[in-house]
This record gives sequence, C-alpha cells and structure tokens, in this order.
Amino acid sequence: MTIEEMSQAICKAASDKKARDIVIMDMRELSPSTDYFVVCSANTATQVRAIADSIEEQLQEAGVDFFHKEGYREGEWVLLDYGDVVAHVFMQEAREYYALEQLWGDAKLSVYED
Repeated sequence: MTIEEMSQAICKAASDKKARDIVIMDMRELSPSTDYFVVCSANTATQVRAIADSIEEQLQEAGVDFFHKEGYREGEWVLLDYGDVVAHVFMQEAREYYALEQLWGDAKLSVYED
C-alpha cells in the first residue's frame, strides 16, 4: 500500500464512522518524520474512539499496523502513528485548541470527500 493509498484508507475508515471535516495535510516539505497528517473531528469521546477503532481495523485488514497510539483512553485526541502517515482524531474543541491546520499552515491541504 502506498502512502497515498494509506491516507485515503484512513479517510474512508474515519468517514465510515461519520467523522467530520476530514483533511489530508501534505507534510513532505515540512517534516522529516512523516509525509501526511490525516485530521478529522468527532462529536464525543465515544465517537473519537470508534473512528480510531475503524481506522485501526481497516488498515490492519490491509496488512498495515500502527507504530504508536496515544490518547485512546481519554478520547479527546487519538493519534495513530503509521510512520509515513499519522492520523489525528479530535473532539471538535480539542481540534480548535491545538489548531494543527494553522500550526502547520504551510502544509498543502486536501479535503476528503466520499
């Protein structure tokens, strides 16, 4: 699976659980540690965990395992690190607070649509 396919698979898995405002941030020119961020929002901690579970399950079915997972218990911001692609699943308030799109404002953004 290419990194572009992985990014799309993460987006689809998030969309399947009704994630909102799904974007892919191209980090290749900005970060030596990853190529893409996939960022999305959820309404509740339960939905954040359901989206993270969906991403994890769908990528695992494709033979891709994450390297690191953070924030699952709290459910405010779950990070799934797949190396070249990092998924960020936020509750809306946390997304606004951390503002990754502004923090990495030079990153090219692509909006995911089903």
